[in-house]
Amino acid sequence: MTSNSPPDVDALYEGVTRLLDAPDPSGRKVGDCKCGVYLFIDYDGEPIYVGQTQENLRTRIRRHLTNQRTDAVAMRVLDPFEVAEVEMWPFWDLDGKEAGDTLDRAEYTVYRHALSSSKFNAVLNEGEITETEVIDLPPSVRGAILPEDARESREHPDLRLARRARTIADLARVISERQVSNGIRRTLWVQSRRLEYLARTRLEELGGSISDTSEEV
Repeated sequence: MTSNSPPDVDALYEGVTRLLDAPDPSGRKVGDCKCGVYLFIDYDGEPIYVGQTQENLRTRIRRHLTNQRTDAVAMRVLDPFEVAEVEMWPFWDLDGKEAGDTLDRAEYTVYRHALSSSKFNAVLNEGEITETEVIDLPPSVRGAILPEDARESREHPDLRLARRARTIADLARVISERQVSNGIRRTLWVQSRRLEYLARTRLEELGGSISDTSEEV
């Protein structure tokens, strides 16, 4: 059936499906696991969002990346087009059991790892991740959403700058129109730091410097 969507939207949907069909070390499709923890990673390899689910990894991750029905997307905390890769930790042995405590500890473990590998020591989560003990995690499955030939235009820094600036503007508008948590305001601050880093890096790649004052405005 011919799609009526733009090619980049089709590529996103196809990539998410391909990723969630990826096998774990036992050969099972990782997206079919009911309970798990996931980490979104951007085009710089920067960890940006940590989550957990008891409803099914496939359902939860697709909801984040392909529609507007999660708080993170609806509140403009997360732009799905910023997500280049996903790492997933499936907990097959928790299927059908009380999983909350184990998943809380697993999510916190992934969160601590994400902070330690982040340039900003921060992720975009708008909600607090409860501090608890860290645990040993099951083997993860990590993969890119788009193939290399489809990533080239999506990861162009000027396009990413434009999308990130729009995300920040949308998030600031949400904050101005609603009573929001400090977590949402912290996310705005983190996004602004990420925008500044990307803009500065792009300027330096092109031979410019933030200390230049001689150029005409």
